[in-house]
Amino acid sequence: MTGFDRFVMVDWSGGSDTGPRPRRDAIWMAEAGHAPVYLRNRGLAEAALDERIETALAAGDRLLIGFDFPFGYPRGFAAAVTGRAEPLALWDWLEARIEDAPRANNRFDLAARINRDIGAGRGPFWANALKRDIPGLARTKAGYVNPFADRRQVEEQARGAFTCWQLAGAGAVGSQVLMGLPVLARLRRRFAGHVAVWPFEPLDRAVAFVEIWPSLLAQLVRRRTRDGDIRDAVQVRVMADMLCGLAPARLAAMLAVDAPEEGWIFGLGHEAELEAAMPSDTGLKPPPLRNDCFALPPGVDWTPVDAALAMLRERLHVVTGVEEVPLMQASGRVLAEDLVARRSNPPQPNTAVDGYGFAGDAVGRGDQLLPLVAGRSAAGVPFAGSVPAGHALRVLTGAGLPEGVDTVVLDEDCAVADGQVAFRGPVKRGANTRKAGEDVMAGDVALAAGRVLTPADLALAAAVGLSVLPVRERLQVGVLSTGDELVEPGETARDGQIFDANRPMLLSMVARFGFEAVDLGRVEDDRQALRTTLDGAAGRVHLILTSGGASAGDEDHVSALLRESGALQEWRIALKPGRPLALGVWDGVPVFGLPGNPVAAFVCALIFARPAMAVLAGAGWQAPQGFDLPAAFAKRKKPGRREYLRARMREGRAEVFPSEGSGRVSGLSWADGLVELGDGAAEIAPGDPVRFYPFGAFGLG
Repeated sequence: MTGFDRFVMVDWSGGSDTGPRPRRDAIWMAEAGHAPVYLRNRGLAEAALDERIETALAAGDRLLIGFDFPFGYPRGFAAAVTGRAEPLALWDWLEARIEDAPRANNRFDLAARINRDIGAGRGPFWANALKRDIPGLARTKAGYVNPFADRRQVEEQARGAFTCWQLAGAGAVGSQVLMGLPVLARLRRRFAGHVAVWPFEPLDRAVAFVEIWPSLLAQLVRRRTRDGDIRDAVQVRVMADMLCGLAPARLAAMLAVDAPEEGWIFGLGHEAELEAAMPSDTGLKPPPLRNDCFALPPGVDWTPVDAALAMLRERLHVVTGVEEVPLMQASGRVLAEDLVARRSNPPQPNTAVDGYGFAGDAVGRGDQLLPLVAGRSAAGVPFAGSVPAGHALRVLTGAGLPEGVDTVVLDEDCAVADGQVAFRGPVKRGANTRKAGEDVMAGDVALAAGRVLTPADLALAAAVGLSVLPVRERLQVGVLSTGDELVEPGETARDGQIFDANRPMLLSMVARFGFEAVDLGRVEDDRQALRTTLDGAAGRVHLILTSGGASAGDEDHVSALLRESGALQEWRIALKPGRPLALGVWDGVPVFGLPGNPVAAFVCALIFARPAMAVLAGAGWQAPQGFDLPAAFAKRKKPGRREYLRARMREGRAEVFPSEGSGRVSGLSWADGLVELGDGAAEIAPGDPVRFYPFGAFGLG
């Protein structure tokens, strides 16, 4: 049981909290198909790992997590410390004794204690990096005596690997081991029965912890590293994507290792094969959808709208890669990672008005008269000195407050003459000022991942010092029309033919949603021609929208082809207009087969395809926001399916189009929204409340 659904790689750190700005020698984590995540300390990393494991278990997925530090020590060490030659017992022993906080930990003191207990104070650990001396822990290897082997067997074979006894200095991993194993011990205990540690335990559980060494793929990482990239972030991304691309049988073979006490480095001796498993595309690409992602539960026939939406939300995931773009080009893009403020906004205390600044504690009630300090503070030209207590300084809007100023009185409330300023107290301390970081503090998340960036967001990003933003690639949505009866607008339509209204409608909708609309043209009722078109589209787009051919008739070739591929799911939605919705995956690309009638295609695109596109694009599920209006119509509705009526708001009431026919395209132009009628029976009279969704709620504003 060695097949895995998810792969997460972690570049660990044995040091202290590295601060809010992403940097090397910190903790970096990447899941296959996702951007690397910066984690400034081990507490945040442990919480992130906890969340990844819970998510995988809830989804029923198998998860492999790789950590870039040794899982064991040279033979004999575990028994000398714990009395048992079991590496996992040593994990628990260390977890009970390591003290770890973001800015301080006891790793050097614990190493010294071990040295004194089992090595007469001369080993096995060395390299004290603290300013204070620690009895039993040498700063260098001089006079060092190791009662154990310097290296594990695997490190003798891995050229360039460092010994786990060295706690500090270039390339040292000893501190990573001491600070990492306790975290793994806690995770293993927290998810008892679900975690197996390789190669100490059989990999017959949902989660596997595996030791990795990214230097095995140093050349590949170097080729994938661009100017400005942080190498640690690149290497966890490369390792995760590489494992995702490795055939399960080959992964199983590489995990077939016997190293019961010291542990092993995954992939050692298989470097060329691992590199070959890495996708050639340098862009970060999430894994494709599975062919069964649209499968309905057994016995389901008619699918209620809410159930269909819930299944889409559960089974879809992001399919777009990540790229960095200049701030000025990021409007409308989906943010791929949390944006952490590099600078506080405001960066320092400043004045909100033109006036005079002073120390608020220096004034009281009644008339006040303060001598003025020569000079002034203006935006961009701050006052260089300090303001003594009982004195005031001229300040202009946006100016930084110098030392000695925490309160400002308005120009309009002051009289100035002879080097003095007069005003009437009391003035509340802090009046007319802005605190440093009162908007956003440096290190805070200014904007959350998944947000579609607005002009206001760009202003905020600029204000906190960000000029390049990580965004998702634009979702590429292909639109394809099928059917012998269709002709292009402007051509001559013969008897029995109609103009293709769906393709221009759907292409425009996709563009209005904020995605890249790709015109795949029109295909006649020819199965091989349709196959060729779908094959070509799968390499160009992230999602395909078709209209027509989604039912089960002789000429419904979309359904037939998807059925042949084993990826068709025909959802008969309890919906009017709409009902048939063909869903499938063609060469990893989801296909939405919309009804052929324009009104039904329009409604299904809004209700089902639009929120699905948002998920695929990385923006998360987006439900439309509606509101209740009094009805300006009467209607009796039967139970059993949900209905959407073309509607518009006039004088605060919801009017509906006089015909409900799916072919009445004019009703779409007439309307500015939809009225939703629930699944049950209803008898609506004028004035009754009905739920109205303006088209703007779907992104068509």
